[in-house]
Amino acid sequence: MFNALLATKEDGNHSVNVTEIDHSVLADSGVLIKVDYSTINYKDALAVTAAAPIIRQYPLVPGIDLAGTVEESDDPNWSVGDKVVVNGWGMGEGHSGGLGQYARVPASFLVKLPQNMTTRHAMAIGTAGYTAALCVDALEAQGVTPDDGDILVTGASGGVGSVAVALLAARGFSVAASTGKPDAANYLKHLGASSIVDRNTLSEAGKPLQAEQWAGVVDAVGGNTLANACAQTRYGGVVTACGLAESAALPATVMPFILRGVILRGVDSVMAPQEPRLSAWARLARDMNLDLLETMVTEIGLSDVCGVAPDVLAGKITGRLLVDVNR
Repeated sequence: MFNALLATKEDGNHSVNVTEIDHSVLADSGVLIKVDYSTINYKDALAVTAAAPIIRQYPLVPGIDLAGTVEESDDPNWSVGDKVVVNGWGMGEGHSGGLGQYARVPASFLVKLPQNMTTRHAMAIGTAGYTAALCVDALEAQGVTPDDGDILVTGASGGVGSVAVALLAARGFSVAASTGKPDAANYLKHLGASSIVDRNTLSEAGKPLQAEQWAGVVDAVGGNTLANACAQTRYGGVVTACGLAESAALPATVMPFILRGVILRGVDSVMAPQEPRLSAWARLARDMNLDLLETMVTEIGLSDVCGVAPDVLAGKITGRLLVDVNR
């Protein structure tokens, strides 16, 4: 028996509670992991609150990521005692996830914990930070360099944005951090932002083609913000899109793409193949200042998750929410 956050549904009513469960709730086969930490990402908040139909089967342990230690393995590539990280792959959606003291997942889901990180570091980064690393990888793969100009990061005080600001600054980029929180300016400058952009200047409908400002963009919010970011991107610039906290809509025209050669690059963290996953975690191990990472983190326990999830959806959380599943 072990403690977990368990989502159930009876007579159409969704509920989530910390409860003691047995291993039968987990998958029948795969690698058994003793979980140390998980996190609360935007998708986790949607799942816990049922604000969107993230959970596809019940009962289920939510949590789209985890870090911990292998306790049982049916795969020769993984041994008891290995430290591992898991992000995405439908975990917390159709497969029980990280918000419990144990998880059992296919071996193909696993990534080895970077040598310079603890499991706490890995989940302080979490899926949000791993997604940010995928975005920075995508910008650099398209040839964007610090000499090309400023990089706009939207939703900058959130999980994806905070890590993106830090990673980009570590690579020598000048970062313009967009936020709707006036009191987050000092926090973002501490992470490495060169300038602060008021979210309201991007979140309203704008012209299809605007003054050129950005060599690249990391966008975690979608909607008008993404449309305006595309309209403001310089000739040949690259916009990475990885989220929809503002909206899943894209009220844009083709003008930035056909008149300025702007590249809109979608970034998927859920089903990304192993090669980009390993590249992203290698970047995080190399470029993420772990002392700086600690300034982004608020640590909570399993029993706190349901209470903070609405605040995540409302954009009230700055930085990362780390969940110690053993308290």
